[in-house]
Amino acid sequence: MNNINQEVGKKIRNFRKWRGLTIQQLADQIFKSKGTLSKYESGDITLDLVTLHHIANALNIQVEQLLYQEPRHASPLMNAVPSSFFKNSTRFYSYFYDGRNNSLIRCVIDMMAQSDANRYRTVMYMNVKDFENYQECENMYWGHTEHYDTLTTLILKNQATPLENLYINILASFQESEKKWGLMAGVSFRPFMPIALKMLFSRTPLPENQELYNELKISKEDLRTLKIYNMLAVT
Repeated sequence: MNNINQEVGKKIRNFRKWRGLTIQQLADQIFKSKGTLSKYESGDITLDLVTLHHIANALNIQVEQLLYQEPRHASPLMNAVPSSFFKNSTRFYSYFYDGRNNSLIRCVIDMMAQSDANRYRTVMYMNVKDFENYQECENMYWGHTEHYDTLTTLILKNQATPLENLYINILASFQESEKKWGLMAGVSFRPFMPIALKMLFSRTPLPENQELYNELKISKEDLRTLKIYNMLAVT
């Protein structure tokens, strides 16, 4: 039980920092003392369900994001996924290259539970500093993933800025592979404009070397395809 308390407490602390709140500020919002919240974050006190909901509401996140833990064994629900790439896993890693500041952007994607046929509740943490504390990120997106025989689609909404929606399409996800390319369409706020970019998805973290950087940048082949179809495309 203590381990679960510590995991939940760690997530509360990470999400609180992501929101830019002090312990006192969050404690005031949930009508608890600073000392009590500090013990929640350290895992010294077991949270009751009502307080858990109050904390999630104050942080503007889903309760599932505080409770979710990656399964130690393959989830039976994920065994039924028609996509080979996504089968037997609930956590994925993705990368894209941000040319505005010449940086690699890391993302963590958790597929939490099946909500409908071929549909899974999904959260994506974008621009994480490290995978150990991935809740400390620049943006969080909540939504769902839809799996089909030839295509997997992620439909996500920014939890802090609801006007921003992301659509990510991954082609031929039924094929067995350790990595998959996807195309993300969304909105940039620096500057404010619609964008589309390619993302690389993996079941495990990838070595962050020059080879990865080169893969993520727009290539000559990408430009050739763009000229032929007048569309940015990935396969």
